[in-house]
Amino acid sequence: MTVPQFKQLRHSYGFDEVAIVPGDVTINPDQTSVDFKIDNLTFSIPIIAASMDGVTDVNFAIRMGELGGLAVLNLEGVQTRYDKPEEILQEIVQTPSEKVTPLLQKVYSQKIRENLVAERVQAIKKAGAICAISATPATTKRFAPLAAETGADVFVVQSTVTSARHISKSFRGLIFTELCQSMKIPVVVGNCVSYGACLELMRTGVSAVLVGVGPGAACTTREVLGVGVPQITATIDCAAARDAYQKESGRYVPIITDGGFRKGGDVCKAIVAGADAVMLGSVFAQAEEAPGKGYHWGMSNPHPALPRGTRIKVGITGTLEQILFGPTSVTDGSQNLVGALRTAMGVCGAANIQEMHQVEMVIAPAITTEGKSWQILQSGH
Repeated sequence: MTVPQFKQLRHSYGFDEVAIVPGDVTINPDQTSVDFKIDNLTFSIPIIAASMDGVTDVNFAIRMGELGGLAVLNLEGVQTRYDKPEEILQEIVQTPSEKVTPLLQKVYSQKIRENLVAERVQAIKKAGAICAISATPATTKRFAPLAAETGADVFVVQSTVTSARHISKSFRGLIFTELCQSMKIPVVVGNCVSYGACLELMRTGVSAVLVGVGPGAACTTREVLGVGVPQITATIDCAAARDAYQKESGRYVPIITDGGFRKGGDVCKAIVAGADAVMLGSVFAQAEEAPGKGYHWGMSNPHPALPRGTRIKVGITGTLEQILFGPTSVTDGSQNLVGALRTAMGVCGAANIQEMHQVEMVIAPAITTEGKSWQILQSGH
């Protein structure tokens, strides 16, 4: 008996299920360009540090800028609620696992102070770094004008933005078209995972789109809500939207794959899937300069009613410079991410990020295990 089809499912892919195919021509890695642009801002590496309190504070943002990347400061985190955020961070790090979620809910219930927002932005700017700050949609109307006034260079609306259309009780909710028109600095929004949503977001005038729902190491959205799309498929779909929007408007809006990264190979695969840049959280939480001191927690963790994150211990593996550029003392691909990207581009014959988008990728579920029985045995997995 033939059963009527209620829903058609398509297969989707994550980082471990695909592989990059080498090119017919190779290039010296040091001859590749990995520049990344958001409007008129150019960065020498296509890597952004996530706006999580265990990752980015003022000092980390400054150091990231010195190394050619960008770090996003969370305007709704401890940096803007407390005069001495270091003391609060220390308390979060030292609290036992079973008590940390109630503590985070308490810590993040303190009021956000506008004078601290201005102080943090000005401290980053004074050091000569490009300043990016983030807020959730609920506080964007309040903070967007303040961000621009205090000298921020990029404003990021993130955490729960999966679409351009939102139904709420508010008479006038957050309208991205109006936000982009009112801001004189680039507006980046996210996180979305589909062609249609990405295309609509780009049509509002945003400067870049973040891609990814639930893949972050500290995020439990996929378990709590069951929502998300594996990052390779999400990136491919959003890259298709970017290219369609460019044909439609003549404007190129970069996409930034956000979350789920562990190794240099994941960064390379995201770029081949169509990403213009990547955003990293747990990877940078392992840096000596990270304020979380080897711990990492999600932005949705402190939610008062439905936490969607957990604090995880990632440890400290090296300096930020080692993680980005080496020299590396480990062989698992967790350091020298830029070197890995340049080498992959060289192997594929891609001189820049746009050429890397054209590189072939194959479905390869055995890519991390083929011929690796000794490694698997010795790693204890």
